[in-house]
Amino acid sequence: MMPDHTIGLIGIGLLGTAMAERLRHSGTQVLGYDIVDTRCHELGSSGGRVAQSAAEVAEECPFVLLSLPHSGSVCEVVAELPIKKMRNHTIIDTTTGDPATSAQLAESLESSGIGYVDATVAGSSEQARRGDIVIMAGGKPEIVEKSRWLLDRLAENVFEIGPAGSGARMKLVVNLVLGLNRAVLAEGISLAERCGLDTNMALEVLKAGAAYSAVMDTKGEKMVKGDFSPQARLAQHLKDVDLILQLADQSKLPAPLSETHRLLLQKAVKHGYGDADNSAVIRAYRDA
Repeated sequence: MMPDHTIGLIGIGLLGTAMAERLRHSGTQVLGYDIVDTRCHELGSSGGRVAQSAAEVAEECPFVLLSLPHSGSVCEVVAELPIKKMRNHTIIDTTTGDPATSAQLAESLESSGIGYVDATVAGSSEQARRGDIVIMAGGKPEIVEKSRWLLDRLAENVFEIGPAGSGARMKLVVNLVLGLNRAVLAEGISLAERCGLDTNMALEVLKAGAAYSAVMDTKGEKMVKGDFSPQARLAQHLKDVDLILQLADQSKLPAPLSETHRLLLQKAVKHGYGDADNSAVIRAYRDA
């Protein structure tokens, strides 16, 4: 029997909105808050409840999902929460953030009787809406187990990676490979276009052979058509690549491909595609 809790949600961006929809479709009530009024309005219009503050969410809900832009935002939100009223609550942080910060937060919150799981997500907002995502959970085994019913409502696959911070590290590994797959696809499609090949045909051939990757299904058509309506924003992935390179440096691993990828993303942002879908990395080639 799964608990019948209203789930708190702080951060109603692309991923937060998709998770809220997923939960509501499973019959789970959502109480959400975001500093952007229009996002709160959208949640209310689609059947969720809206709080007036992050503190109100945390006071009412024993399980609180965070879906925020970066670790700095997570720390700011946690600082606003009524910690003394949250004993035995659990915070599930889906933010792609700094692993060291996640580990520090877990330790700090544990001293107040609050559980913390860094439950990072592999998959776009559209995939999250369908539940077709992977969650990589870092935290104490008993806290992850306590949260498992909720994680299973959000994702088809949940991996318990290790202590708090492990989920964040795994997400950076995933995003390294995923981002480079997108960049390689963008370069291949751009070469096909420049040398006079039909890009739709090129994509079809790539999907049929050994070069295939799942990125071709999610981003190939968007690249070919120039449809950059955001499922995940390019500037957010640039932030992730900065974290990837930071982790690589800490781990004493050269990462030349990620260094080049960062330059491509910086170029796309310079051309005005920061808020576009991360398939817009192709514009670093087309606008060369």
